[in-house]
Amino acid sequence: MDTTIDPHAWVYVAVQNPGNNETIIGQYDAEHDIHFIPLFKDRDAAMQGILHLAKNRGQTMEIQAIIFEDLINYAMQAGHLLFVLDGSGQILSKRAPNGEPL
Repeated sequence: MDTTIDPHAWVYVAVQNPGNNETIIGQYDAEHDIHFIPLFKDRDAAMQGILHLAKNRGQTMEIQAIIFEDLINYAMQAGHLLFVLDGSGQILSKRAPNGEPL
């Protein structure tokens, strides 16, 4: 399976509080002490995958497109890894905050 992502490609993430102090939703794996941002290569997978994400009660969220390079900058500032997921929530690839495959 090809896991490359062009830095200029659109990817999809879950956003909390869309339009009002919105933030990209990150996840925390307590077992491995890892913070990561789940991302999807296409909107359909994101719409299915959002159901598998941990959510804060009372917060609205939606899927939004973002240029992968912009997401890399966000991940580097937050110190989060990037996990590419499929629609069932399975990890397809793991990436360092700079976007390089792990």
